[in-house]
Amino acid sequence: MTTSAPVVSVRDLRKTYGGVTALDGVSFDIERGETFALLGPNGAGKSTTIEILEGYRDRTGGEATVLGVDPGKGGLDWKAKLGIVLQSSGESGNVTVREQLTHFAGYYPNPRSVDEVIAAVGLEDKQKTLIRKLSGGQRRRVDVALGIIGKPELLFLDEPTTGFDPEARRQFWELIARLKHEGTTILLTTHYLDEAAHLGDRAGVIAGGRLIDIGDIDELGGPDARVPVVRWRENGVPREERTTTPGAVVARLGEPDDLQVIRPSLEDIYLTLVSTGTPSEDAS
Repeated sequence: MTTSAPVVSVRDLRKTYGGVTALDGVSFDIERGETFALLGPNGAGKSTTIEILEGYRDRTGGEATVLGVDPGKGGLDWKAKLGIVLQSSGESGNVTVREQLTHFAGYYPNPRSVDEVIAAVGLEDKQKTLIRKLSGGQRRRVDVALGIIGKPELLFLDEPTTGFDPEARRQFWELIARLKHEGTTILLTTHYLDEAAHLGDRAGVIAGGRLIDIGDIDELGGPDARVPVVRWRENGVPREERTTTPGAVVARLGEPDDLQVIRPSLEDIYLTLVSTGTPSEDAS
């Protein structure tokens, strides 16, 4: 994708809490301008990874750099290059949308225009409304606006569309596409696999504190995970056959009872990965 240094580089990242291992040797890179989705069930280690990269949590072992800096040692200049959208916001709701964004813009050396950001998140009609009077989806848009007001080089999005209705999610996806077009590097965590597929260039799957797969979204699990399954019933007995040529199998069978050709979805592949918890060759 590029010959420049990765925006994020992680090698053998480890984190323990007493006798509990939260991260067990995680390694990956994120290139400039890339949208990288970090996937995994609750408790897998996603949030711990993100918090270490944001500089909020110390690591137990391994190496990490974010924009060329150890996140455990990043100063204010480094932090000004990051945009962070947490799962939930603790910001006061007793100010208007415009007041909040204007206040936060003052923290950054080269912020975006407040008007531009309000328009980008679709809150023009609510800019003079107190945040506490906004709907849940509208408040989430404020969170996103606060994350991008500083014109970050790297944007962390932690479950950004939780609570969004389908239309709001699509509008948010359009916003992220615009940011990506501008060259913003994005690290996304999400439980919505369609969101990861729509926004992400690549993804890493974490389970049990280990990175079990990494690669292009449409290549996760490897080619074997995408082999179709032909299912049918023969003399009342269920049968199935995995095959790369399902049409030939169907032609051979003729017209059996309950014939189905099933092509594994991203969700099928993801669930298989996290249930086995076995790292692929790319992730090891």
